[in-house]
Amino acid sequence: AIEIIKTMIEIAIETKYSFQVSVDISTTQELKQIIEKCPYEEAQKEENGTKILVTFLQTTPLDERVKLLLELVKLPEKLIIQNREVYLYCPNGYGKSKLTNTFIEKKLGTSATTRNWKSVKKLYELSI
Repeated sequence: AIEIIKTMIEIAIETKYSFQVSVDISTTQELKQIIEKCPYEEAQKEENGTKILVTFLQTTPLDERVKLLLELVKLPEKLIIQNREVYLYCPNGYGKSKLTNTFIEKKLGTSATTRNWKSVKKLYELSI
């Protein structure tokens, strides 16, 4: 059923706006698990929710691509991949980071969308 809804949304967007986008749907339970599995302790303390981000991958990346991406991460930034989620920690702000959505898509070879921690938590709240 989720795949049908996903396809319907993609078709509706293409029909209305004349461009193709990849749609990803997460269930309430999936969002809850993503929040609970955040590897950064800072997530509990972060007030504005913009230094920690989650990149939602369309497919699970190949191990060799993951290894290459991890080698490109420069401190103080952090990047941890769990299944189809990439947890980013950008203490200087995402706007100054090289770890953009496009960069991650190219390195991992899959479509993705990135949301800051505040948005991830809000999406979960809206899904309840």
